[in-house]
This record gives sequence, C-alpha cells and structure tokens, in this order.
Amino acid sequence: SELIRGFLLSGMPCPSSCPPGLLALMAPGLALMATFSLPSQAGDRRALPVEKTSGVRGRTLILLDVNTKTPVRIISENFLSLQLDPSIIHDGWLDFLSTRGTITSLLLLGTAFLIQASFLGSLSEKPGPCICTFNVSNDIVRSDIALDKQKGCKIAQHPDIMLELQREKAAQMHLVLLKEQFSNTYSNLTLTARSLDKLYNFADCSGLHLIFALNALRRNPNNSWNSSNALSLLKYSASKKYNISWELGNEPNNYRTLMGRSVNGSQLGKDYVQLRSLLQLIRAYSKANLYGPNIGRPRKNVIALLEGFMKVAGSTVDAVTWQHYYIDGRVAKVTDFLKTRLLDTLSEQIRKIQKVVNTYTPGKKIWLEGVGATSAGGMNNLSDSYAAGFLWLNTLGLLASQGIDVVVRHSFLDHGHNHLVDQNFNPLPDYWLSLLYKRLIGPKVLAIHVAGLQRKPRPGRVIRDKLRIYAHCTSYHNHNYVRGSITLYIINLHRSRKKIKLAGTLRDKIVHQYLLQPYGKDGLHSKLVQLNGQPLAMVDDGTLPELKPRPLRAGRTLVIPPLTMSFYVVKNVNALACRYR
Repeated sequence: SELIRGFLLSGMPCPSSCPPGLLALMAPGLALMATFSLPSQAGDRRALPVEKTSGVRGRTLILLDVNTKTPVRIISENFLSLQLDPSIIHDGWLDFLSTRGTITSLLLLGTAFLIQASFLGSLSEKPGPCICTFNVSNDIVRSDIALDKQKGCKIAQHPDIMLELQREKAAQMHLVLLKEQFSNTYSNLTLTARSLDKLYNFADCSGLHLIFALNALRRNPNNSWNSSNALSLLKYSASKKYNISWELGNEPNNYRTLMGRSVNGSQLGKDYVQLRSLLQLIRAYSKANLYGPNIGRPRKNVIALLEGFMKVAGSTVDAVTWQHYYIDGRVAKVTDFLKTRLLDTLSEQIRKIQKVVNTYTPGKKIWLEGVGATSAGGMNNLSDSYAAGFLWLNTLGLLASQGIDVVVRHSFLDHGHNHLVDQNFNPLPDYWLSLLYKRLIGPKVLAIHVAGLQRKPRPGRVIRDKLRIYAHCTSYHNHNYVRGSITLYIINLHRSRKKIKLAGTLRDKIVHQYLLQPYGKDGLHSKLVQLNGQPLAMVDDGTLPELKPRPLRAGRTLVIPPLTMSFYVVKNVNALACRYR
C-alpha cells in the first residue's frame, strides 16, 4: 500500500503525507497459526490461516487519538447518494418502486441524490447503452402518476402474485440484458412521459433530488450531439415543474464500442456547452446543475479525454464525475474482498482525477458517480453479501478523507447483485451499513493519530493496512448525541481481534458501539447482518428496526472482532471542530 509507507508504530504521530482520517496499522508477527472455515465462494468453504496471539507476549495495544480542533476535510451533506439503473424501465421494476416499504427505507436512509443513469449495467467496465428516446405522444395530459403536492405521494400497492410475476419477468430480462452485453448489440428503449412521471414521483416521495442522464449517443453526421430528443424531454419536465439536475451520457471513453465512432474530449466538452445553452433557454432549468462527463477508470486514454473535456467545458459543469468498479463480478471470490491491494486501487484513481481537475479548474468539486464492488452486474451471494461491505465502507472513508464531495452508489435496485435491497425490497448488508453511516457520520473529516506498543519493534517494516480507522464529527442530525461528539468507523480485515485504547481528548469518555457482523451459517457470504448481536430486519412493510448501540463504560478498551465493520460514537468530547455546522 502507498497509504502510509515507511511510518512505523513507534509512537510518532502520523506524518503529513498520511491521508486525513485514515491510518493503516500493522499487527506484530504471527505467534501461532490456526485455521477456521472461511467461505471463499459459492460452494467452496476453504480453510484459511488465522492469526492467533499467544498470551501477553504477542499482544499489540493500539493507542488512538483524534485532532479535535479543526477538520481536515468538509464533504457534502449529500455525500452518500444512490443511482438507479435504466434497466428498471426495461424489466418493469419502475412500476414497483413507489411502495410504502421502499419509500420508507429511502426516507430513513436520508440520501439526497438519485441518479437515473443513461446506460445499463456493464461487463468489464464496458456498459451497454440504453439507447433511449423520449416519447411525448402519450400521457402528457392524462398522466396521473406525477406527484400532486396537495393530494400527497402516490404509493403503489401490488398483490403478492404481481410481485412474484415481476420477479419472473425481471429474471428473464436479466438474461436478455446479459446476452446483449456479450454481443455488444442493444435494443432501443423508449422512455414515455408516464415513465418519467413515475420516476419523479418515486424520487420526490422518497426525499431525493433526481439527476437525469440524457442520451449522448444520438449524433449528427459531423459527430456533434443531436439534442432534439433531449429538448423534448426538457420541455416536458419543465411543463410539469420537475426539479431535476442533468447529465449527458455515461462512460464516453467507450462510445467507439457502442456506436462505432468515438467522441474526443474536445467534442464532448462542446456537447456539454450545448446542453448548458439548452438549459438556459428553458426558464425552469436556467440555473439547473449540470454534472459530467462520468468517465470510466482513468487509464491513459481516459485521462486524455478528460483533459480535452476540461479545457472546453471545465467551467460549464458543477462537478466533475467519474466511476469505479473494483473487480469483474464474473470471476470474483470472497477472499478478493479482504485484499488490501484491492481496497487501495481507488486511492491512485482519486489522485489522477484530482490532478487533471485542479490543473484546469482548481477547487472544482469531484464526484465518484457510479461505484460498486463488482462489474458485470455482480455475483449472487458475494457482491450482495456482508463481505462486499469491506469495500463499500472503505470507499466511503477513503473518498471523504481525500476530499471527494459526493459518492453515488450503484445501485439501489437493478438487474444484478450490486444493489442495496433485494427483489422483495428487503435491505441487504450494504443498506444497513449505509444507514448507520448516514445516521452517525457528519460531513467534517478529522485527522487521526495512532501509536502501537509492540514487544519487539521491527524498524523498516512497511505497515500493513488491514486495520482501517476513519473519524468524523458525529452527524448533527442525530439528536441522540450532543454536538462535539466524534464517530469512529473501523474495518478489521485481520483474522484476529484487535484492541484499541482511546487516548488524549478521547480518554475516559463513554462510547456507544455499533458492531456489524454477519448473521447465520453463511458467514461472510451472508445476506443477513446483526447489530451488537441482534439480527437486523424490517419490522413490517414500512418500519425499520431500532438501531440500538451498546454502551461501553468510560475508559474501556475497544475490542474489534476479526473480519468486522464497526462504528463507535465517542460522546461528549466537546470537540471544537464539531460544535458548529
């Protein structure tokens, strides 16, 4: 890892080169080797080595303090946001989104942005296009789906048999979409006015702001963007007084594969300038936000595209966007989610994007818009399991610590297995992780200072980053904690427990523990989680369970179980950085 190379657990503070809010730690050498059955992939339960300490001589005590005077980063209040895949229109899920349970889960999640992507899920980061046209010939006058502020939200109610039929339809459509992706041939999709009404109703009722990505594949003979269809959609949305922000396209670095011709960065920038001009012609959207270009992984050719875009349209967009998927879902296995090298691939991407953006528009906000554990739609019992949470929570911590303003999770619900809820709309592990994050984590990022006490220090040893610690001011919206409290969130990828002693300003404070562990016999493959030993599940169709912390007495050492994720609220610290918004 390049996170904290060369920094030893010698009691010295983390150098300035460390990313704020994160410290990677090294456990001492292994004293004994033992094994336990760790799930690796579906049908495979291989025994993996476990670190086991031998009495006092092998123990490591980690001393942790936080700089409470000043935040090192301040991210958006809407930092954690969600994406919807346009496949929900293709496979019929759009009609089932506005249920009481779904809207309740989103309202409680408190997510602010919902992005309707203009592309379907992808294989190996090569997305298949939703070659969308907008049809305004139907439902312009007759549509009764749009939100009526006086009558309230329109909540969908469907009998169980209809939901079962929809799941069967979605499974068949999933096979069709996979076939299209493998063959690189895609069917057209018409977005009707009624479908847009349903989508906006769902977003607005759920307390979300809709960001809609327009189709960029419609091209004129000179390769400029053909905006005629987009203009129809803009005019219709304005007539309905829909509050929408906009994007244009998705992963423009793959347009040659999708439509037989590429679009360079300069032309893409001109397309965005054209879209901004269209928005300014429509009163309702003259001040609407515009985001882009939503490039793929920043390899050399993609960086060149971004540079060309920024030269022309850097000042046109309100935030620069890109996306990242860690591994190919077709070949992933559970042990991949425990590899520190994989977790750290995002850090280098952040630096590359920031370098280009700051060269042309210093200070411009950057969003990671579209992130998931795996590409190719993910893998059942893996990218929707507890194990995937290690990547997701580390992504949140890493992005916040490096100043990325917003991260957009792909996806709330789609045809694959990267989503937050299943096809019964029951929360999956990453939903509970996201919910705790939104409940406990505020936008102010704090620097961490750590020292380890070892029996035999080993100078020159590079720190292994299997224990990851991030710190923020506790969310101001959480009225269970007074301002000035601090929340730590910790990922332990070690196969042994780790002990952390709070020091300095955190010493002798009462701590509330929120420990997430897999529930059931499937271990890391489990789609069920427990909080402080209690299984988490919906109480009924519209009620989430109470997320009860476990109080720890003042001064108690934090014991972090192996292969777990946890949040710790340190109460009444009266941190200067956290007293005011």
